[in-house]
Amino acid sequence: MPGKAQPSDCTHDLLPHLLQLTVVWRLDPSIMQLRSRCAQRGTILAIDSPSGGRGMSEATSNVEFAQRIHEHGQHHLPPTDRRAQWVEIIEALVLAIVAVATAWSGYEAAKWDALSAEDYNLASRTTVLSQEKATLAGQDRLYDITTFDAWVAAKVTGKEKVASFHERRFRPEYATAFAAWWKLDPLKNPSAAPGPIFMAEYADANGQESATFAEKAKGYYEKGVSTRDIGDKYVKVTVFLATVLLLTALSQRFEIFGPRVAVVAVAFVLLVMSTYWILTFPRA
Repeated sequence: MPGKAQPSDCTHDLLPHLLQLTVVWRLDPSIMQLRSRCAQRGTILAIDSPSGGRGMSEATSNVEFAQRIHEHGQHHLPPTDRRAQWVEIIEALVLAIVAVATAWSGYEAAKWDALSAEDYNLASRTTVLSQEKATLAGQDRLYDITTFDAWVAAKVTGKEKVASFHERRFRPEYATAFAAWWKLDPLKNPSAAPGPIFMAEYADANGQESATFAEKAKGYYEKGVSTRDIGDKYVKVTVFLATVLLLTALSQRFEIFGPRVAVVAVAFVLLVMSTYWILTFPRA
């Protein structure tokens, strides 16, 4: 048209980009390249200008306007982008919590396993002591029975000196029971106990210590089982946390928003359960 400047090929290339920027709120890097080339050639952009005098200023204002659109778009992202950013923040928090919780759970599991091993060791050592005392108690009982039989044989045959000899060989614990038994006149009283070892006064120190050690060994063993169960619970929590880590890493591979949120939600639920268990389980 006469009286109007005809835009060059470079101008025709630049104009669609500027129009596209106002619609999609994005700044295409190719615009700056085209603008640079146009500036080097001295080409001006004339939009509805009757004269070409204001072309360069209008081209510059168009580019600046597009840049402002781009900066404004960075501060006002579409809702989908905002939600994606929140999901990324949640994923980062989940990963951070999983890292700390996994370390703590593994630490507690190791400590409880160590305590369990210590309890099992104490149970084994105490059981050995109990068996030793039980062996000594059996030997004491055999000695008491042997000396008593010898005393009875001497007493029945009228060998008082031999009977007195064997009586002096009684152990102090057995001598106490023997004295109580003799007071019942067992040679004439058929209701008397068969022998001193059946009397309530009969006590064997080694036998009592054996029973005490056996009870302690049982307690140590039960404690070891209990501590081992607690350690196994922490191991279970570690497995749950590993599952959370897997789901969180898997969710980052989804580009579709819905499935990504669903996977993160499942991971978050498992993380809440694991955290609750860690806070409620006993600490070593």
